[in-house]
Amino acid sequence: MHTAGEAVHDQQAGERYGIKVKNKWCVTAAAVFMAVLLSGCGKSAEDHIDEGMEMIAALEYDNALSSFQAAREAGEDERLILRGEGLAYMGKTMYAEAAEAFEKTLDLSDGRIGALDYDINYYLATAYYKQDEKDKAIAVYNAITGLEKGACDAYYLRGVIYAEQGKLEEAKADFDKAIALNSTDYDRLIDIYGVLASEGYREVGQEYLQAAMDAGTKNMTNYEKGRICYYLEDYENARTYLEKARDESGYEAVLFLGKTYETLGDNNYAISVYNTYLESGNTSPQVLNQLGLCKMQTGDYQGALTAFQTAMNIEDNGMMQTLKMNEIIAYEYLGEYKQAAVLMGSYLKTYPDDQQAQRENTFLKSR
Repeated sequence: MHTAGEAVHDQQAGERYGIKVKNKWCVTAAAVFMAVLLSGCGKSAEDHIDEGMEMIAALEYDNALSSFQAAREAGEDERLILRGEGLAYMGKTMYAEAAEAFEKTLDLSDGRIGALDYDINYYLATAYYKQDEKDKAIAVYNAITGLEKGACDAYYLRGVIYAEQGKLEEAKADFDKAIALNSTDYDRLIDIYGVLASEGYREVGQEYLQAAMDAGTKNMTNYEKGRICYYLEDYENARTYLEKARDESGYEAVLFLGKTYETLGDNNYAISVYNTYLESGNTSPQVLNQLGLCKMQTGDYQGALTAFQTAMNIEDNGMMQTLKMNEIIAYEYLGEYKQAAVLMGSYLKTYPDDQQAQRENTFLKSR
């Protein structure tokens, strides 16, 4: 069973995947998965395709596949149909089938690279990555960086894979190039820290953060300085900067300010930080989630459950998977194992490749 501190992961900036070169041409990394998921299809006489994409957004993958089959029978755009089928298979964690669909989409290309080709290559690499075919992704990044020296994303993404493979020097070389291409992208810098820390190289990651602080902070906001100090474990300065940023950076600064107080052992003040923000008329699923986690730490499991469920009721909250898992864990701590088990069954139907949830489900079955 989880401890309260393990209740969940911070919602992170998405999974980092690559792209693929196909038919002698090269593409660069596409944007965030959901950002492009519903874009690029248009509304021009592709009714079944549009319906299928809406089903994917609703996580109804089998219904999406039915819609794409109807689209094929209606003579709609085959490339968009295959793209949609690939996305539906991704949702069902059927990565081999997804890769096959994306490859077929690329095979139908007329050789002129457009937005759809960028999009498909990104998803294809995701499918390969999910099958642990990381060397294929590295080969793609090698090709990209060989043709486009300013491919910041390619350097970063290749560095992520190298870090996962334990190839620290190769990872650092790529991260150095990515930073050099945009030295004031502090979000990327913190992503690099996060990758290195997650792979056991926390001190190396902190060296990147310290180097940024030593280079001068005139281009940083108080929020950026506070967040970097937080990861440097300089909590006193983090608190100072984040207090200044409360009215400048919205919920993000509130989150890190509260987490700073949590780390300093003052959970009650952290809760007051979150509540003050929420009671001021602000709606933030992220703050509600962190409020719930903090209440878990204090033993207020009912209060935590209320916070998670309140966040879940926010339309398009963008973090439903995290919230659903936290809801389940809150029920466990309340001793309501039957309800937790029911919710876990539903959760695993939607997110079948969540290994943490699978382990938690084993625990629930033992109860």
